[in-house]
Amino acid sequence: MKNKDTVKKLLLRIKPYMPLVLLSLILAFITVASTLYVPIVIGQTIDCIAYKSVDFKTLISLLTKVVLVSLFTMLVQWVMNLVNNKTTYYIVRDLRNDLFNKIESLPISVLDSTPQGDIVSRMIADADQFADGLLMGFTQAFTGVLTIVGTLLFMLNMNVVITLVVVVLTPLSLFIANFISRRTFSMFKKQSEVRGEQTAYIDEMLSNEKVVKAFSKEEKTCEKFAEMNEELRKASLRAIFFSSLTNPGTRFVYNVIYAFVALVGAVNVLSGGMTVGILACFLSYVNQYTKPFNEITSVVTELQNAFACIERIFGLLETDSEIPDAADALTLDNIDGRVKVDEVYFSYNKEKKLIENFNLSVVNGQKVAIVGPTGCGKTTIINLLMRFYDVDSGTIFIDNNDIKNITRNSLRSSYGMVLQDTWLKNGTIKENIAMGRPDATDEEIINAAKEAHAHSFIRRLENGYDTVIGDDGGSLSQGQKQLLCIARIMLTLPPMLILDEATSSIDTRTEIKIQNAFNKLMEGKTSFIIAHRLSTIKNADIILVMRDGSVIESGNHIELMNKKGFYYNLYNSQYGD
Repeated sequence: MKNKDTVKKLLLRIKPYMPLVLLSLILAFITVASTLYVPIVIGQTIDCIAYKSVDFKTLISLLTKVVLVSLFTMLVQWVMNLVNNKTTYYIVRDLRNDLFNKIESLPISVLDSTPQGDIVSRMIADADQFADGLLMGFTQAFTGVLTIVGTLLFMLNMNVVITLVVVVLTPLSLFIANFISRRTFSMFKKQSEVRGEQTAYIDEMLSNEKVVKAFSKEEKTCEKFAEMNEELRKASLRAIFFSSLTNPGTRFVYNVIYAFVALVGAVNVLSGGMTVGILACFLSYVNQYTKPFNEITSVVTELQNAFACIERIFGLLETDSEIPDAADALTLDNIDGRVKVDEVYFSYNKEKKLIENFNLSVVNGQKVAIVGPTGCGKTTIINLLMRFYDVDSGTIFIDNNDIKNITRNSLRSSYGMVLQDTWLKNGTIKENIAMGRPDATDEEIINAAKEAHAHSFIRRLENGYDTVIGDDGGSLSQGQKQLLCIARIMLTLPPMLILDEATSSIDTRTEIKIQNAFNKLMEGKTSFIIAHRLSTIKNADIILVMRDGSVIESGNHIELMNKKGFYYNLYNSQYGD
């Protein structure tokens, strides 16, 4: 049932290219017809030599015909393969485009819970495996079916009894092929899944190689990879071994059929029932009749692998996309910066509660600091404010507008974010700073870098602002990368700010300068600050102290210190008495 659904989805993918598929069928018909015509001419050539004095003129004419028909067949077959390749790779191109577009529309929750390597494996390895199976299907299945029908008609015309014997014995090979292929699908699916896990692990280790070396985990990492590699080896060998039984099993049946036909045909020749040329022609047809069955059984095995891969691809394509903005969604403009969080409940895992009954009211220009132990829900609040995740219940308002009724683009554009993790792309320093404002002038970019105290180190680089860096910032230090992200905010000047350990990787002297720049930037802007160093948020208007997803204390620094509660103990644990 599952395979039938997959076939239906696949046919919908093939539908736009039906003209190419029909052209391939026509070319396959011409190829088969010309291929089946050649044995007749060869049979006539043999009879010309065997039963009468050799007429060289007729012989040369027949041989010329064989050569010309063979060359014509070769040309048509080349064009057919070209059409099949085009059709296959157009379909796979569309699949990959749709996969990439799907990734762009997936909610953050799906991307957070799915290993990146597994997604890469589906887009590349699984798509390639599917392409191989589909190409083999187009190339061999079409010609195979037509060859079977054509040779059957020719053989019936030549000798009905022998043809019926061939037809009766042939289903044995189909039974063998079907028996094996039905059991190999799950094996190929397992192989694809293990390959996806391995790709995800490789991606994770390569992107975190510094961490691996820092903790001297090279040996352990290699051991784990060896285990995964061994699991993939076992899964692959199991799938390939059982699928490879198809070919020798069916070949045995075909060889028995061929030997039987040769024996019966020889008896007929001796009794005068047929000529040597007709027997040679008949044996050629038997070989051509059985050969497609052998090829089709190989195709079936390859298609099982292709189906296993396409199921994983369709699985990703059918994942629910992010709920689109409503047609009447509001576009934020001229934001005042009032934020209200009303009785919000949220958890990543429904079985494990996190944010419960969270309430907050922030007026324009207030600085809100969120503190608490690791895992208490600080960053989660930011994810909810930016609508990377939707709340389970409750409402978040921006200027009295429910954020669910606001376009995501305008909502997220209203915030300027500087996180502990830096966001840099492959490009120049200038392009990275101007990411939020691509139309910014060089002068504006340099002024923003000066505000962020990044200008001095940028100027020392070989090509200055035109220096090209990679996705991870290349040879820049963590602090320098963070300064570039701060410069980006200085350039865009958003109406609201989110600072999540924004100066965690910067030296103390530069941090003081950055804090002064931030204080200037935050004037008149609603700001949310997450900090572990409590000295950096002493001047916040509201400090929310979180624990286990709930706000247990709130107030300014002096008020919370006078309460001598959780915040008091947290502050003293960092700075003593």
